[in-house]
Amino acid sequence: MHPARRSLRALVAAAALLVSAAAGAGNQMYEPMAASVRAALHAAVSDAGAPRLLIADPLERERWLAEMSRRLEKRIPDSNYRSELLTSVHYEATRAGLDPQLVLGLIQVESNFRKYAVSSAGARGYMQVMPFWVGVIGSPQDNLFHLRTNLRYGCTILRHYLDIEKGDLFRALGRYNGSLGKAHYPNLVRTAWERDWGWPAQQLAANTTPAN
Repeated sequence: MHPARRSLRALVAAAALLVSAAAGAGNQMYEPMAASVRAALHAAVSDAGAPRLLIADPLERERWLAEMSRRLEKRIPDSNYRSELLTSVHYEATRAGLDPQLVLGLIQVESNFRKYAVSSAGARGYMQVMPFWVGVIGSPQDNLFHLRTNLRYGCTILRHYLDIEKGDLFRALGRYNGSLGKAHYPNLVRTAWERDWGWPAQQLAANTTPAN
């Protein structure tokens, strides 16, 4: 084989490995659910409230956005898009009763903040949502590559798993990844959450307003 062609093939293979590593998670498994649960999840993903930072103190709100934007800058250079993404993450996480910093850590592990990431199992977008969820709790027109739609589904699904597991985050993350009972994925998310997205939780909680 010509050296240049061999080199190109090696580069393509390396790129494929990187894509696979960045989008290899998020393979939620379909599980039968009661009609009442399905209806509640459908209502959650259908809510079209405008995203906003649910932090009551304007100075704290500004500080959070500036700091998270700084941390995200290398992955997403566009400052306006960073702000939109972070505001949506905070809003969707808070309305689902999740720590926004946890969701940022999960997104980092799932897709490395790549909007159009697709896993080998077909999971899509920032939070690597499996397409079967659209048929189970959503509407046919829902696009899992749409920023807010993806975050809405992902946060709703993680909240659902937390409820099933009675607040046990380790097991809920295992369900989210399709690896219930195994430590690798929950540990990856927790490490990213605490190492890269940590924020004074008690201070944020004291200044957070409830979502409508």
